[in-house]
Amino acid sequence: MSDPATTAARRVAELVALMDLEALGEDRFRAQSEDIGSRSVYGGQVLGQALVAASRTVAADRPMHSMHAYFLLPGEHAPIEYTVDRVRDGRSFTTRHVVARQQERTIFELSASFQSAASGIEHQAAMPEEPEPESLQGELQQRIALGDRLPAAWRVKGTEPQAIEYRGTDSNDLLAPVPRPAGSAIWMRATAPLPDDPIVHRALLAYASDHGLLRAALRPHGLSFFGGKVRAASLDHAMWFHRDFRLDEWLLYVLDSPSAGGARALCRGSVFTRDGRLVASAAQEGMLRVRG
Repeated sequence: MSDPATTAARRVAELVALMDLEALGEDRFRAQSEDIGSRSVYGGQVLGQALVAASRTVAADRPMHSMHAYFLLPGEHAPIEYTVDRVRDGRSFTTRHVVARQQERTIFELSASFQSAASGIEHQAAMPEEPEPESLQGELQQRIALGDRLPAAWRVKGTEPQAIEYRGTDSNDLLAPVPRPAGSAIWMRATAPLPDDPIVHRALLAYASDHGLLRAALRPHGLSFFGGKVRAASLDHAMWFHRDFRLDEWLLYVLDSPSAGGARALCRGSVFTRDGRLVASAAQEGMLRVRG
């Protein structure tokens, strides 16, 4: 049996390498894909890689502050090519547009904005009180505890240690959850130290932000992705980066879903450091259909 710390370090190194794109010239990049057990490529992977591609064309002293993306077609578990269009380089702001393609199919588009350092007014929402992460069971342990009850599709990839661990702040049956309000919270962090490069931390937060976001829309209806009744797909994803952070330290992802209708649901997330600083926000609309 391998040492847990060694396994964690290896998983984190693999995820960091997944975000390290191959330069093809002319602002084009190639990235590999990971198979997390889903039918199509994980949306968070494409978000993180597109963020890196855009950032590679902008000076390091002008970090990304926002990005808005659309998932156009399901991606395959195969290499992805990213092309960056240098839309604008202004005195304070820079704009980039990224297109992701597989086999001449455009599967994803992203617009991103970067800003040089500036000062101004400051305020933020307060972080809600939630149980400390050390007191909570991780999602991986919850899935393992289901044993034979875990759907077959999740029994391999869903029970392997991952580079980012997630710990929900309230407990509910993964297979038959009780209807609850549309708000929830998840602690998350990388399971081993990360490089100091801020682009790596932003890319991996984009990767992690796609985890659990649409789940907020299922809570009021007592539904679960494990139950086999829900068909879901991310339609778009937006993020705003407010302050510096490290993803190898605990972050609290506070989620809610203000609306669902027309087979779509809107979900939002706020990311706080453990000492209460609001460092990022996210929003996503997803397609949700429930089988009878």
